[in-house]
Amino acid sequence: MNESRLLARKVAARIVFYALVSVLSMFFALPMLWLLTAPFDSSPTYAVSVPSWTLDNFAEIGRNPYAVSSLVASVVLAVATMLIVVAGAALSSYALSRVRIPGRDALLYVLLLLSSVVTGTAAMVPIFLLVTQLGQVDERVGIDSWAAVVLVMSGGLLPAAIFMLKDFVDSIPRSYEESARVFGASPLRTLKDIVAPLISPGLATIAVWTIVNVWGNFLVPFILLRDPEKQPAAVLVRTLYTEGGQPNLALLSTFSLLYSVPVVLMYLYVSRRYGFRFHGGIKS
Repeated sequence: MNESRLLARKVAARIVFYALVSVLSMFFALPMLWLLTAPFDSSPTYAVSVPSWTLDNFAEIGRNPYAVSSLVASVVLAVATMLIVVAGAALSSYALSRVRIPGRDALLYVLLLLSSVVTGTAAMVPIFLLVTQLGQVDERVGIDSWAAVVLVMSGGLLPAAIFMLKDFVDSIPRSYEESARVFGASPLRTLKDIVAPLISPGLATIAVWTIVNVWGNFLVPFILLRDPEKQPAAVLVRTLYTEGGQPNLALLSTFSLLYSVPVVLMYLYVSRRYGFRFHGGIKS
């Protein structure tokens, strides 16, 4: 009798658990379902419903003079920042992992702490003044330039990227590098041919993390870029409102869907390539 009661309780607990998981899954799935259906609806609302199919919303977005250029700007900013962060993190984490520097660990924690505390709105005033002064020296890195946005976001993401990637480098046996040095390989060649392939999951992690942070960043490009043709999609979204300040759901949902496609494709590629089974150094 006791065993049957215990079994009944386990079954009831299992049913309750799956019911809660189903409710939570539906809660998170509804916005995604709305995003997939609203762009094809001639008059979308906030409710999820069967759309009255039309492609006019995509045609309207295509007639927006800044829609395509904003998507291109997002790709350029994300890729450029990713390349700088990955390269800088790889060089810095390798040096910090292999070279014994007094106070190395304290330096890493200070960099991570400063990058976490001094961010967002609090950092934009000094950043804006710094970029303005740099623009007086060279317009290519001043206000209203992609280079300024890339450098600012790279500087903000590098400390955390170095901190994360160092764990991958620490797990690589030094004997691999010693064998390369015996044959006359320089430290840079060792990093390129020996270390980088072994920490490729870590580099992929940093790359995806950087692109996601840059792709959805609104504040930095909004402050530093004045030309609408240079502003990324995250900034352009704010213009998809009616004159009364109400969101134009047809255009907003359509542009959001187009804006999400590159990130989804990146997710599918990384998931297929690595399966999100990331390990430091060598896979077990």
